Amino acid sequence: MALRFAGDFDTTYAHDMAVIRNRGQWALTIAFLVALFGLPFVASGEILGMINLIGISIVAVQGLNILVGYTGQISLGQAAFMSVGAYTSAVLVKGGVPFWFALPIAGLVAGLVGLLFGLPSLRIKGFYLAMATLAAQFIIPWFFRNVRADLFGGMPGLRVAPPTLGSLVFNSQETMYFPIIGTVVVCTIIAKNIARTRLGRALVAIRDNDLAAEVLGIQQFAYKLRAFFLCAFYAGLAGSLWAHYARAINPEQFSLVQSVWYLGMVIVGGMGSALGPILGTTFVRLLDEFTIQFSPMLSKIFPEAEANMLAALGPIVFGLALMLFLVFEPRGLAHRWELLKAAWRLRPFAH
Repeated sequence: MALRFAGDFDTTYAHDMAVIRNRGQWALTIAFLVALFGLPFVASGEILGMINLIGISIVAVQGLNILVGYTGQISLGQAAFMSVGAYTSAVLVKGGVPFWFALPIAGLVAGLVGLLFGLPSLRIKGFYLAMATLAAQFIIPWFFRNVRADLFGGMPGLRVAPPTLGSLVFNSQETMYFPIIGTVVVCTIIAKNIARTRLGRALVAIRDNDLAAEVLGIQQFAYKLRAFFLCAFYAGLAGSLWAHYARAINPEQFSLVQSVWYLGMVIVGGMGSALGPILGTTFVRLLDEFTIQFSPMLSKIFPEAEANMLAALGPIVFGLALMLFLVFEPRGLAHRWELLKAAWRLRPFAH
């Protein structure tokens, strides 16, 4: 009986590979999910609005983490792939397709577009690949802005109908919370398990040493394309959610600045970890909200710069935070969380 309290021992291969390893962890997970999906019944609309924005960003950053964190490939076009998902979903719903079918189709279409821009990864990498993906950030918004204005709405964009399920209309912060957070949970579980599959191990091998991976028989081009597909697929899902959450879309919402912010969220959270996008996105979004609340106070101290204070302070704080993380915590918040958990397990000998 005393052995039950002496540690968590692996007795089977299934137990060794399990993400949730004991009854206590199962209880905490179930309690967390109940609290997560019960939050709309007790939280205010302002808090739910912030959580909804964080949730949509988490889906996009989870996909980017598969490409950047697991595979070691750079992308500066995540916001552009989001626009593909957003416009695909908007056009399908406008044509009579239910949102629940348009959501995965939007991800699939965005994934196929991601494959197209992933083709250069066969010959180039690093800075040059970043420039190739940057092309998507200019080409895709230009396409939606200038081609088939009757279908995509041109520069003004499109109005998007809210999702419906029978007589229930998802047109508020409280109701949109459920499809957004439900998608976040499913995407996080899939991303967590991708790293544990043959695909995930191959992607990590390419990231660590692409030449050694090729010698071991890993077909780099095929696996890189799969990473680009998954990255853009997640972005398409996030774009679809954003379109029906915002209820109006236009090409200017999916700018290069947004792609840079998503890349920064991956770095802050910790690359190559399913928890990293959650921590990084939450930290950056809350930091941005803090700067919005702090700007009026700062504008009173510098009244001559009041007009530009709000626009300038957000990027400055984001850039400063990113620089500090790269210098002092390059492995991100997820690594710091793992260290805290290890110290807790080793108490009172954590030192």
